[in-house]
Amino acid sequence: MRLVLIFLMTVLAGNATAAEQKRIALSFDDVPRHAGSFFTPDQRTVELIAALDRAGVEQDGFFVTTHNLQEPDGKGGEDRINAYVAAGHVIGNHSDTHPWLSRTPVADYLADIDKAEEWLQRQPGHRPWFRYPYLDESKNDVEKRDAVRAALQQRGLLNAYVTIDNYDWYLDALASSAKAGQQPMDMANLQSLYVETLLQTANFYNEIAVQAIGRSPVHVLLLHETDLAALFVDDLVAALRKDGWEIVPIDEAYADPIALIEPDTLFLGSGRVAAIANTKGWLPADLVHPRTDEEVLDSLFTTNVLIQ
Repeated sequence: MRLVLIFLMTVLAGNATAAEQKRIALSFDDVPRHAGSFFTPDQRTVELIAALDRAGVEQDGFFVTTHNLQEPDGKGGEDRINAYVAAGHVIGNHSDTHPWLSRTPVADYLADIDKAEEWLQRQPGHRPWFRYPYLDESKNDVEKRDAVRAALQQRGLLNAYVTIDNYDWYLDALASSAKAGQQPMDMANLQSLYVETLLQTANFYNEIAVQAIGRSPVHVLLLHETDLAALFVDDLVAALRKDGWEIVPIDEAYADPIALIEPDTLFLGSGRVAAIANTKGWLPADLVHPRTDEEVLDSLFTTNVLIQ
């Protein structure tokens, strides 16, 4: 009897460990992104690659908006994208012109995807993945949502979902504006605000996942190719690891079983974990982290980062 109890306790402990194991891959949108106020785009790529290398991050996903290559800040963008790939990372489709699906006819939206994919398929490191701009899979039109889902499947493109939504881009905008306006900032506090905000959102969506689907999936963190990422991503990775997270290649993340789930909901803009929870009765208000509120971030930035 005692042996049976020991066996059961071992099995239960193993199941708990599996449920609690936290794994995460990093992804960066809007590549090549416009310049910030800390680096030129070329400098940012060098700094970002170096930071990821210092952090021992094996493989991230960089999602390319191909029309950005034609913008002034996109000059040299192909070389920067190639540099990410040469460093071991991979690239996916983030559209040509970054349209909202909710505001765009389906035919035009698909043509935009196809234009980007035509360029991407010729590049090294390409993956057949599409990341919806703004995470907008159509906010109010099921037929439009399903039409694009079917078209992606026909094209062999995976919906490159995220599981951890956040407003890293807004923190970067606040810092860039302050830097451009020569407002003094406490850079240590800025680093802390950036890291703690992303760590909080990671744990927030992981807790939802454990409750809603009974396990911690391999998460995909939404980031953008920002100056703050170049400055602080190695600090972020260190904080994630200290908190018990394992950083994994993004190829591994998109092999997780939730990649096969297309939640039957229009609440899709907060990521796949939140969408799955919504289909199980969770209210949208309970699936959005407080730090995805611009007023909250404004207050934290003003109080903690700006030197008065």
